[in-house]
Formats: sequence, C-alpha cells, structure tokens
Amino acid sequence: MQQWMPLLAEHDIGKVLEHEPLSKYTTWKIGGPADALVIPDTKEQLARLLKLASEHAIPWMQLGRGSNMLVSDKGIRGLVIKLGPGFDYVRFEDEQIVAGGGVSLVKLCVMASKQGLSGLEFAGGIPGSVGGAVYMNAGAHGSDVSQIFQSAEIVLDTGELAVYNAEDMQFSYRHSVLHEQRGMVTEAVFQMKRGDREEISAALAAFKDRRRLTQPLQLACAGSVFRNPPGDYAARLIESAGLKGLKAGGAEVSVQHANFIVNTGQATAEDVLTLMKHIQSTISSQTGIKLVPEVFVVGER
Repeated sequence: MQQWMPLLAEHDIGKVLEHEPLSKYTTWKIGGPADALVIPDTKEQLARLLKLASEHAIPWMQLGRGSNMLVSDKGIRGLVIKLGPGFDYVRFEDEQIVAGGGVSLVKLCVMASKQGLSGLEFAGGIPGSVGGAVYMNAGAHGSDVSQIFQSAEIVLDTGELAVYNAEDMQFSYRHSVLHEQRGMVTEAVFQMKRGDREEISAALAAFKDRRRLTQPLQLACAGSVFRNPPGDYAARLIESAGLKGLKAGGAEVSVQHANFIVNTGQATAEDVLTLMKHIQSTISSQTGIKLVPEVFVVGER
C-alpha cells in the first residue's frame, strides 16, 4: 500500500476505489489498475483532493470519458481523478450554454440542437467529456472548442478555483494551457448562435452518419491515434504505406480507417504501442514525416 493511501480516508474528497482496473473506464477497454481512483462530486471535494495531493506530493492525473487515452498494462501509480455525477449538469442562458466538466459532449450537442442553438455540430461524434474537450481543444470538421469557448471554471493543482477566458486558455491545435498549467475543468461556458432546429439536427445526423460509415465504432478504439501533419492526413499516409489491417496481438490497424487502432478483443497496451511505433517508423522512413500521437500514453511502463 502507498504510504499516502490512509490520508484519503481522513478527508471528504469523494468516492475512493483502491486498485481499480482502468480498462473499465477507457474506450479502448485497456489499462491496468490505478493505486486509487477518486471520484469527487463537488468543487469543494475536488479542491480538497488536489490540495492534499499537492501538500503530500502525491502524483495524480485526470480521467474524462477515457476516449483519448492509452493506459499501460501495469496501471497508474498515484491518483486517477474522475469527476462524479455532481459535474453532469447543463444550463441554457439565452445563447450561452453552461455545462459541468463531466457532461458527455455528444449529449450536450443533442441538447443544444433541441434548443435551436448552433455551434456544437462539429462535436456530435466526439466521445469525450466537456472538461476533456476543453483540455484538448477537441475538434472535427474544420471547427473546434476554441471557436465557441467563452470561459471555464478550473480547480488548479494547488486547490485554488480560477476562471479562465479564451485568451487565458492559449488554445491551439489539440492543445490548451492546461497541458502545462495543471488543473481540472469543472465547468465551461460556450457561446452559441440561434439557428434552425431542423437544420442543426440534420447537420448532426450527417456527421454521425459519416463517422458510422468511415470509422470502426463497433470495436473498442480511442479515436484518431495520430495528429494530422500540416497539409496532410495521418490516415492517408498510413493507408498509402500499406499498413491497414496490420496486427500485433489483439490490436489491429483498422481496415476501415487507417488512423484508428482497434481492440479486437484481448488487446494489451503493449500491443497498441507496438503498432504505433511501427507506424511511426514506417512513415518516417518512407516520407520523412514524424507522426505525433493524438492519444495520451500514460502509466507505469
């Protein structure tokens, strides 16, 4: 047992699950145990938890809906923090949406369409949380979070509560300031525009159909594995290299979308990493392009 583990029981920080398998919480269905998975249900509990981690030098990482993450087979030492049901709320204030950090992005898009609010259509098929989407500046179809972002409440790693505007977030491609300045998004405000409900719903349906036809969503996966290099597409490069269908253990480069790696049933993190490294080395040797992972690889190796 980690020497700091008893401290968790001494504070009101939410639900604590010791040695919890993270494969239950990732869309790849891969990942070893966390020393402790903590699920705070209020901002106060989260602030208390992060302050405790800071004071006792306890390593921690956040987990959204597990859709952009590869957790190692040995798991994660320290704390894994996942926002609880108390962060799953949505309010509509005229043309603004206020959403808790734990809200499903897909659910939020549907709710916005029913309100006749346009701006989130691009995110209708992104299987992440609001907090994760802000952290990653998630995007698709030529748009991203930065284009509708107004502000966010963030609990910093010191336990302090801060409010960041768009400039503070320093958004760029799949990046925000939270990659360097650690904290967790507890709430975000998005600026929308009034639109025709039927047109918004039709756009969402079209994007959903496109994803269903082009992506292997029937298998456990984590979305795009690599970022698109400037002026090109990772999927095109991987397919041109003849790597579709390549397998390592239970992992496979999708025959439907070359920038997806799927879990065919019993894949390990090492299987996925083997394919990722092979793809990178092949593309680099053939084209000189170095593919950068879009997924986060975390945990003990």
